[in-house]
Amino acid sequence: MVKQTGRKLVANNRKARHDYVVEDVYEAGLVLVGTEVKSLRAGRVTLNEGFGSVTDGEAWLEHVHIPEYAQGTWTNHEPRRKRKMLLHKEQIAEIAEATRERGKTIVPLSLYFLDGRVKVEIAVARGKRDYDKRQSLREQQDSREAARAMSHREHR
Repeated sequence: MVKQTGRKLVANNRKARHDYVVEDVYEAGLVLVGTEVKSLRAGRVTLNEGFGSVTDGEAWLEHVHIPEYAQGTWTNHEPRRKRKMLLHKEQIAEIAEATRERGKTIVPLSLYFLDGRVKVEIAVARGKRDYDKRQSLREQQDSREAARAMSHREHR
């Protein structure tokens, strides 16, 4: 068996960067059961509704949907169960302190394999208002149009 090295992206939460202002980013390990890992290797996971919480000094990832493994038997996992995140005590304390502030939450940004281990990239984020979302979309469109105009000019 060859050990896997490098980073292999499983899922990316693009909606998170649209809906939230990302402040601090952390990398955490996940405590999973075997069928969950097999389902992740097949690239099946939904991060959209997921969020994190800190309870009794432990960090948890909730509402992340990892579907049941197709070839699994009675040992299959529950798709939306609470999963423990592995972080240092100091990091958990920082996250807990940050999320006590009104309007801040823990959002999963991406899920990936790093040297064969499942990792989740989480962020302490503040929710954007509707006008912030529209403004960031406008900025994206403006920069895209500017880049298009510059590339059009270069080709002449």
